[in-house]
Amino acid sequence: MKTIRWGIIGCGDVTEVKSGPGFQKAENSRLVAVMRRNGALAKDYAERHSVPKWYDNADTLIGDPDVNAIYIATPPDSHKAYTLAAAAAGKPVYVEKPMALNYAECEEMVTVCREAGVPLFVAYYRRRLPRFLKVKSLLNGGAIGQVRLVIAKLYQPPPKKLDADNLPWRLLPEIAGAGLFYDLASHTLDLLDYLLGPIRLAHGFARNQAHLYPAEDIVCGSFVFESGVQGVGSWCFSAFESCDVVDLIGDKGKLTFSTFSEAPVVLATPDGETEFSIDHPPHVQQPLIQSIVDELNGQGTCPSSGESGARANWVMGQMLAGYRSQHG
Repeated sequence: MKTIRWGIIGCGDVTEVKSGPGFQKAENSRLVAVMRRNGALAKDYAERHSVPKWYDNADTLIGDPDVNAIYIATPPDSHKAYTLAAAAAGKPVYVEKPMALNYAECEEMVTVCREAGVPLFVAYYRRRLPRFLKVKSLLNGGAIGQVRLVIAKLYQPPPKKLDADNLPWRLLPEIAGAGLFYDLASHTLDLLDYLLGPIRLAHGFARNQAHLYPAEDIVCGSFVFESGVQGVGSWCFSAFESCDVVDLIGDKGKLTFSTFSEAPVVLATPDGETEFSIDHPPHVQQPLIQSIVDELNGQGTCPSSGESGARANWVMGQMLAGYRSQHG
């Protein structure tokens, strides 16, 4: 099998532990080049992670003949442009989530990559984490019978010490696509897509209640899966405490888990409760990276494609449609 030689565009915080080392530790995979607009920071990253090459220009990295696959780890506002550039160079793309600023951009990325014959993958890495594979196994094994209802809740206190003139990019819709809803709810919605199949109907209400930054800080929505399972979700980012719970309710039991913490997965049935404590691997993206490398070598299929990644953007866009019609 061939070695997939990766180049990273945007070697920021997410690449330090979650993803970067995974490219080096996956089988038949090497990280050979990194890029950051600040060349000094790119050089520092390359030296600390034993990466042979570094650049301060994305086009130069994409054009490097030693690089045969591209990982885009920049904020969402540049995902489409870099994806299209990589596709034009004939190089497979692995792009961070959320996949783009909106569903229309996702559609364009999928179309361009398909026409170029270039695989497109999205960093919804929970699709290959052991704890969520356990949830899927329990569902497929009928542990809770027929799934009837999904209830997803995520709320947390607002970010501390915000500087109105220097806000984090995740709070700026022109860079992130929306607010923290886009950044965090996308993980849960994609995971539900993986566990239960595509969502085909979605509606929602959003507001900026605390007025701490330009984006919405609360979203409540309802959704219906292709299978007929129904769901509700609430995401609030100006609450007094934190909560991260997803309930999958069936006709014979219930599965409860957290999207972001490593709290035990809990199976509840009339016979009682069973807990499954399953830790994350050291580099949480490594299992998904391995599935990408395997697919590129004709040895399997990555479960997170451009098509599946785009569906998360579509659902979030549906939930934000009313808010956006009023606030632009």
